[in-house]
Amino acid sequence: MKLLIAFFIYQTEPFKLPLSKLCAVVGNGGILTNSSCGEEIDQADFVFRCNLAPIVGRGDDVGLKTDLVTATPSIMSIKYQSLNFRRKPFWESTKVYGKAFILLPAFSYLSNTGIVFKVSYTLEDFGSKLQPIYLNPSYIVNITQFWKSVGVSETRLSSGLIVLSAALELCDEVWLYGFWPFSKNMEGMKIFNHYYDNVPPKQSAHVMPG
Repeated sequence: MKLLIAFFIYQTEPFKLPLSKLCAVVGNGGILTNSSCGEEIDQADFVFRCNLAPIVGRGDDVGLKTDLVTATPSIMSIKYQSLNFRRKPFWESTKVYGKAFILLPAFSYLSNTGIVFKVSYTLEDFGSKLQPIYLNPSYIVNITQFWKSVGVSETRLSSGLIVLSAALELCDEVWLYGFWPFSKNMEGMKIFNHYYDNVPPKQSAHVMPG
Protein backbone atom coordinates (compact mmCIF):
# COMPACT_ATOMS: atom_id res chain seq x y z
CA MET A 1 0.00 0.00 0.00
CA LYS A 2 1.75 3.14 -1.21
CA LEU A 3 -0.30 6.32 -0.92
CA LEU A 4 2.50 8.68 -1.97
CA ILE A 5 1.70 11.22 0.73
CA ALA A 6 4.03 12.21 3.56
CA PHE A 7 2.90 10.65 6.82
CA PHE A 8 4.28 13.58 8.79
CA ILE A 9 3.94 17.31 8.37
CA TYR A 10 7.69 17.67 7.86
CA GLN A 11 9.16 18.02 4.38
CA THR A 12 11.57 15.24 5.24
CA GLU A 13 10.76 12.32 7.50
CA PRO A 14 11.98 12.79 11.08
CA PHE A 15 13.20 9.20 11.15
CA LYS A 16 14.05 6.53 8.63
CA LEU A 17 13.09 2.88 8.82
CA PRO A 18 15.03 0.55 6.53
CA LEU A 19 12.70 -1.72 4.61
CA SER A 20 14.28 -4.75 6.27
CA LYS A 21 13.01 -3.69 9.69
CA LEU A 22 10.40 -5.64 11.63
CA CYS A 23 7.74 -3.48 13.28
CA ALA A 24 5.20 -4.26 15.99
CA VAL A 25 1.94 -2.34 16.10
CA VAL A 26 0.44 -2.75 19.56
CA GLY A 27 -3.27 -2.10 19.91
CA ASN A 28 -5.01 -1.92 23.25
CA GLY A 29 -7.47 -4.79 22.97
CA GLY A 30 -8.33 -6.94 25.97
CA ILE A 31 -7.08 -9.93 24.00
CA LEU A 32 -3.58 -8.97 25.22
CA THR A 33 -4.44 -9.71 28.85
CA ASN A 34 -2.45 -12.78 29.98
CA SER A 35 -1.12 -13.14 26.43
CA SER A 36 2.60 -13.20 27.36
CA CYS A 37 3.32 -11.32 24.12
CA GLY A 38 5.60 -8.77 25.78
CA GLU A 39 8.93 -10.40 25.06
CA GLU A 40 8.08 -10.90 21.39
CA ILE A 41 6.87 -7.29 21.06
CA ASP A 42 10.09 -5.95 22.57
CA GLN A 43 12.14 -7.91 20.03
CA ALA A 44 10.75 -5.83 17.16
CA ASP A 45 13.01 -3.20 15.64
CA PHE A 46 10.34 -0.51 15.94
CA VAL A 47 7.29 -0.54 18.22
CA PHE A 48 4.18 1.56 17.62
CA ARG A 49 1.70 2.06 20.49
CA CYS A 50 -1.70 3.74 20.60
CA ASN A 51 -3.37 6.36 22.79
CA LEU A 52 -0.85 6.55 25.62
CA ALA A 53 -1.79 3.07 26.78
CA PRO A 54 -0.23 2.13 30.14
CA ILE A 55 2.63 -0.36 30.03
CA VAL A 56 4.10 -0.25 33.55
CA GLY A 57 3.31 -3.50 35.34
CA ARG A 58 2.06 -5.04 32.10
CA GLY A 59 5.36 -5.73 30.38
CA ASP A 60 4.83 -9.49 30.26
CA ASP A 61 1.76 -9.03 28.07
CA VAL A 62 2.38 -5.83 26.11
CA GLY A 63 6.12 -5.24 26.35
CA LEU A 64 7.87 -2.03 27.35
CA LYS A 65 9.74 -0.89 24.24
CA THR A 66 8.17 2.15 22.59
CA ASP A 67 9.41 4.01 19.54
CA LEU A 68 6.21 5.84 18.63
CA VAL A 69 3.04 6.40 20.64
CA THR A 70 -0.12 8.25 19.63
CA ALA A 71 -2.09 10.71 21.75
CA THR A 72 -5.61 11.67 20.68
CA PRO A 73 -7.60 14.69 21.91
CA SER A 74 -10.26 12.36 23.29
CA ILE A 75 -7.70 10.57 25.48
CA MET A 76 -6.31 13.91 26.65
CA SER A 77 -9.83 15.03 27.55
CA ILE A 78 -10.84 11.87 29.39
CA LYS A 79 -7.61 11.20 31.28
CA TYR A 80 -6.10 14.65 31.70
CA GLN A 81 -9.01 17.15 31.49
CA SER A 82 -7.53 18.57 28.28
CA LEU A 83 -4.61 19.90 30.36
CA ASN A 84 -6.82 22.74 31.58
CA PHE A 85 -5.82 22.16 35.20
CA ARG A 86 -2.80 20.17 36.42
CA ARG A 87 -0.29 19.25 33.73
CA LYS A 88 2.34 17.45 35.78
CA PRO A 89 0.40 14.13 36.04
CA PHE A 90 0.35 13.95 32.24
CA TRP A 91 4.07 14.58 31.98
CA GLU A 92 4.85 12.02 34.67
CA SER A 93 2.71 9.37 32.99
CA THR A 94 4.55 9.79 29.69
CA LYS A 95 8.07 9.36 31.08
CA VAL A 96 7.76 5.59 30.67
CA TYR A 97 7.95 6.06 26.88
CA GLY A 98 11.45 7.51 27.06
CA LYS A 99 12.63 9.24 23.88
CA ALA A 100 9.83 7.92 21.69
CA PHE A 101 8.02 9.98 19.08
CA ILE A 102 4.56 11.10 20.17
CA LEU A 103 2.24 11.37 17.18
CA LEU A 104 -0.36 14.13 17.42
CA PRO A 105 -3.25 14.98 15.05
CA ALA A 106 -2.78 18.75 15.27
CA PHE A 107 -4.21 19.66 11.89
CA SER A 108 -6.55 16.79 11.06
CA TYR A 109 -9.56 18.61 12.55
CA LEU A 110 -9.76 22.25 13.62
CA SER A 111 -11.10 21.23 17.02
CA ASN A 112 -7.89 19.25 17.68
CA THR A 113 -5.39 22.05 17.25
CA GLY A 114 -5.67 23.75 20.64
CA ILE A 115 -5.33 20.66 22.82
CA VAL A 116 -2.54 19.23 20.66
CA PHE A 117 -0.43 22.33 21.11
CA LYS A 118 -1.12 22.22 24.85
CA VAL A 119 0.39 18.73 24.78
CA SER A 120 3.46 19.93 22.89
CA TYR A 121 3.99 22.94 25.16
CA THR A 122 3.52 20.85 28.30
CA LEU A 123 6.14 18.36 27.17
CA GLU A 124 8.53 21.19 26.34
CA ASP A 125 7.90 23.04 29.62
CA PHE A 126 8.64 19.94 31.71
CA GLY A 127 11.70 18.94 29.71
CA SER A 128 10.18 15.72 28.39
CA LYS A 129 12.31 13.45 26.22
CA LEU A 130 9.31 12.64 24.02
CA GLN A 131 9.55 14.06 20.49
CA PRO A 132 6.25 15.51 19.16
CA ILE A 133 5.43 14.96 15.49
CA TYR A 134 2.23 15.87 13.68
CA LEU A 135 0.03 13.95 11.30
CA ASN A 136 -0.28 15.33 7.79
CA PRO A 137 -4.05 15.88 7.25
CA SER A 138 -3.68 14.93 3.59
CA TYR A 139 -2.46 11.52 4.71
CA ILE A 140 -5.66 11.01 6.70
CA VAL A 141 -7.74 11.85 3.63
CA ASN A 142 -5.81 9.41 1.47
CA ILE A 143 -5.86 6.46 3.83
CA THR A 144 -9.56 7.01 4.53
CA GLN A 145 -10.19 6.74 0.80
CA PHE A 146 -7.98 3.67 0.58
CA TRP A 147 -9.72 1.78 3.39
CA LYS A 148 -13.12 2.79 2.04
CA SER A 149 -12.17 1.16 -1.26
CA VAL A 150 -11.64 -2.16 0.53
CA GLY A 151 -14.82 -2.07 2.60
CA VAL A 152 -14.12 0.06 5.68
CA SER A 153 -17.00 2.54 5.74
CA GLU A 154 -16.08 4.58 8.83
CA THR A 155 -15.53 8.23 7.95
CA ARG A 156 -13.24 8.76 10.95
CA LEU A 157 -10.61 6.05 11.25
CA SER A 158 -9.40 4.79 14.60
CA SER A 159 -5.90 5.79 15.66
CA GLY A 160 -4.96 2.11 15.54
CA LEU A 161 -5.86 1.83 11.87
CA ILE A 162 -4.00 5.04 11.09
CA VAL A 163 -0.86 3.73 12.79
CA LEU A 164 -1.21 0.36 11.07
CA SER A 165 -1.48 2.14 7.71
CA ALA A 166 1.73 4.02 8.39
CA ALA A 167 3.53 0.87 9.52
CA LEU A 168 2.54 -0.95 6.33
CA GLU A 169 4.24 1.81 4.36
CA LEU A 170 7.29 2.28 6.57
CA CYS A 171 8.12 -1.31 7.50
CA ASP A 172 9.11 -4.41 5.57
CA GLU A 173 7.24 -6.68 7.98
CA VAL A 174 4.49 -5.78 10.45
CA TRP A 175 3.25 -7.82 13.41
CA LEU A 176 -0.08 -6.84 14.97
CA TYR A 177 -0.98 -7.24 18.64
CA GLY A 178 -4.12 -6.28 20.52
CA PHE A 179 -6.41 -5.91 17.52
CA TRP A 180 -9.35 -8.26 18.04
CA PRO A 181 -12.88 -7.56 16.72
CA PHE A 182 -14.71 -10.07 18.90
CA SER A 183 -16.11 -10.04 22.44
CA LYS A 184 -14.59 -13.46 23.25
CA ASN A 185 -11.14 -14.98 22.88
CA MET A 186 -10.25 -18.21 21.09
CA GLU A 187 -11.30 -20.21 24.16
CA GLY A 188 -14.73 -18.59 24.22
CA MET A 189 -14.03 -16.47 27.30
CA LYS A 190 -15.31 -12.90 27.41
CA ILE A 191 -12.68 -10.20 27.11
CA PHE A 192 -12.73 -6.50 27.91
CA ASN A 193 -12.44 -3.57 25.54
CA HIS A 194 -8.87 -2.78 26.62
CA TYR A 195 -6.17 -4.77 28.39
CA TYR A 196 -6.02 -2.09 31.09
CA ASP A 197 -9.73 -1.79 31.99
CA ASN A 198 -12.89 -3.81 32.55
CA VAL A 199 -15.13 -2.05 30.02
CA PRO A 200 -17.06 -4.38 27.66
CA PRO A 201 -16.24 -4.22 23.92
CA LYS A 202 -17.90 -1.37 22.05
CA GLN A 203 -19.59 -1.38 18.66
CA SER A 204 -17.75 1.47 16.97
CA ALA A 205 -15.01 2.33 14.51
CA HIS A 206 -12.96 -0.46 16.07
CA VAL A 207 -15.25 -3.14 14.63
CA MET A 208 -13.66 -4.84 11.64
CA PRO A 209 -15.73 -5.66 8.54
CA GLY A 210 -16.47 -9.28 7.86
